[in-house]
Amino acid sequence: MAGAAVIAGLVLLAAAAVSPAYAMDYVVGDASGWTSGGDYATWTKGKTFNVGDNLVFQYSAMHTVAEVSSADYSACSASNSLQSYSDQNTKIPLTAPGTRYFICGTPGHCSGGMKLAVTVSAAAATAPAASSPPATPGTPGDDDDTPPATTTPSASTPPATTAAPTTRSTSTSAAGEDPLAIGVLAGAAGLVGLALMA
Repeated sequence: MAGAAVIAGLVLLAAAAVSPAYAMDYVVGDASGWTSGGDYATWTKGKTFNVGDNLVFQYSAMHTVAEVSSADYSACSASNSLQSYSDQNTKIPLTAPGTRYFICGTPGHCSGGMKLAVTVSAAAATAPAASSPPATPGTPGDDDDTPPATTTPSASTPPATTAAPTTRSTSTSAAGEDPLAIGVLAGAAGLVGLALMA
């Protein structure tokens, strides 16, 4: 009888260990990407950014992404940037709660609206959320060669070539499974085997 209680407890422990964690990849500006003429204050409305989510900036060679302080965000100054990117496809993990500030470092672009403030919540969702529809593309700027927006899983798979709304994806390790969950399951299986032998 005690063996059955041990087995039931282990099954519950294993089930709790395998529940997936969800993270969002937000393509900044949706189909328009990170470009002149975007309305990023409107783009953030209705979105909840959580620790573990990622911001994906897709932009042409004439733009950059600079993470800056609140003061530099207000002043549109990239001279003291915390981080600077120019790879045209920048994925920035949101690792802590608080407000993060991003601007385009190309002179004149931030003052023209290429700036983004994102408030990150500590509580991560535990179930898939409904995806939001992509934002309507803004007025095209002088850089119509902006790549199409894509939604990519958090496991670093190559981006698709079609535009898609932001969706919730299950985070997994590079091997495709959560090593902790596999370890717990293996340990539970071993304990079940021992309990059955007793």
